[in-house]
Parts: sequence; C-alpha cells; structure tokens
Amino acid sequence: MNIIEKLESDQIQKLDKSIPNFVAGDTIKVGYKITEGERTRIQNYEGVVISRKGGSTLSASFTVRKISFGEGVERVFPLYSPNIDSVTIVRRGKVRRSKLYYLRNLRGKSARITERKNNKPEKKADLEKES
Repeated sequence: MNIIEKLESDQIQKLDKSIPNFVAGDTIKVGYKITEGERTRIQNYEGVVISRKGGSTLSASFTVRKISFGEGVERVFPLYSPNIDSVTIVRRGKVRRSKLYYLRNLRGKSARITERKNNKPEKKADLEKES
C-alpha cells in the first residue's frame, strides 16, 4: 500500500459514511442534498445503477438511470460526496455485466432487469441476529 492509498483510506474513515454494497443492475434510492437559496432539502433520486467506477477509492462514482416523464435521465454521483445524504437499496438486479450502457437503447418491458433471488444476507445483519 503506497502513501496515496493510505491517505485516501484515512480520509474515507474520517468521512464515516455507511454506503451499502451495491453493483450495476441494482435499483437504489439516493438522497441528495439540494440548496435553494438559504434552505437545504433532500431530494430522492431512484433508478437503476448502470455503472460504477473508481472501485472503493475516494474518487469513486456511480451512474444512476431513471425514466422521467418518458425520457431517460442519467446522473453521475461521486460516492463520497458530502451532498449525498443516504443511499438505500430498493432491489437487487440479476445482470452479467458491470456496465449496463445497453439499457440506453431499450424501451418498455425489454429494459426491465430481473430481480436476484436468494440473496445472501449482509454480514452486519448476521451479527445483529446472533446478539
């Protein structure tokens, strides 16, 4: 581990964000802080994750795609942005690729992603059940 990786890991620990483990194909809800004048509010953006890049580094980002009023809208979120309030997983998708750019050309039922069944529970959930 070189010096840059150590600095990045220290910064990530200082941020103290709990980001769930999601991959491309998952439907997630991102709570994003929006400032309008002096007020700040949280706007939820729900859609399918079509890509993730940067791994688990400080500069990692993910792209979420949703259909809004019949138009496809994509938004790129930095993973460790201070404007991201929360990330929750709505459902897990069953896909074989890490980048789902082909969804841009699909419409209607063909653009659906099947749900992954028999998910393994996360390790934190297992620890809480035992206690």
